[in-house]
Amino acid sequence: MQLTGRTALVTGASRGIGRAIALSLAAEGANVAVNYLSNRDLAADVVDNIRKMGREAMLAQADVADYEDCERMAGEVLEEFGHLDILINNAGINSDHTFVKMDLPSWRNVLAINLDGPYNCTKVLVDRMIEQRWGRIVNITSVIGQIGNFGQANYAASKAGLAAFSKSLAKELVSKGITVNCVAPGFTETEMVMAIPEKVRMKLLDQIPMKRFGRCEEVARACVYLCSADGDYITGAELSINGGLFM
Repeated sequence: MQLTGRTALVTGASRGIGRAIALSLAAEGANVAVNYLSNRDLAADVVDNIRKMGREAMLAQADVADYEDCERMAGEVLEEFGHLDILINNAGINSDHTFVKMDLPSWRNVLAINLDGPYNCTKVLVDRMIEQRWGRIVNITSVIGQIGNFGQANYAASKAGLAAFSKSLAKELVSKGITVNCVAPGFTETEMVMAIPEKVRMKLLDQIPMKRFGRCEEVARACVYLCSADGDYITGAELSINGGLFM
């Protein structure tokens, strides 16, 4: 129960990696605000599961790409919990096309959620963390931001940018008692990956030294580690959870 008394906001927490992170934080004692964009039923199921653990939980609907929406959400979370200790910027999308066929909306939409979203959520909550002189920010990046990928120039740019943002922010906030780190999943058993045609999935597996996809819970445990006392001396890091896939 390393996070007893802490409160957390997890963006994109209604399914996949975000859901696993929210549940793992709660399992370690944290109260959790479950952010979602449109699927209220899935988010409500996460909230119900957290409450069954004996923790407090709330729905936190917002479009992370919209700054004013994030301001509203932050106000609701702080009103409900009184303070916010942990921010997990997990919400993200992809819109894959070769660069020649990638139009401006495909470029902008991915960056708006994957890069502007973490800026917006961090900006509206960081002052409260500074006031209490304690905070943990974990940004979910990707192996794609490290190695690039065919047809994912927009996604790779957003995740690489988020990693650089995190390193800069870590240097600015370390004197305030706030750490900023990244967790970079490889190919993980999410709806997005499992929807890839089987032949393509098999080719991906061939590239992974461990010969399997990651599990959402493995990514979640890395986030818990960075938010717990065990991770107190870590900031500006990008922890890779990818089965050995580095090129």
